Amino acid sequence: MYVCICQSVTDREIRQAVDRGARTILDLQSELGVATGCGRCESCARDVMNEQLWTGTPAAGDLTPVMACG
Repeated sequence: MYVCICQSVTDREIRQAVDRGARTILDLQSELGVATGCGRCESCARDVMNEQLWTGTPAAGDLTPVMACG
C-alpha cells in the first residue's frame, strides 16, 4: 500500500529500508523521503517501521491494497 503519496513510498519500501538498517523516522526521511512533503504519513510510516522492527520478518513482495493508513 502507499504510505506516502507525496513521495510515492509504499509500506514494502519502508520494510525494506528497515531491513537495511533504518531505525528512526529520520532514517526513513533520509533514505526514502517519506514524511518530507505534507507530513500526513509520518504516523503511518512510523507504525510500519515499528511493526517491521518488532516482527523482524524480511520484507517480501506484498499484495496489500493501494491505500494510505488512517
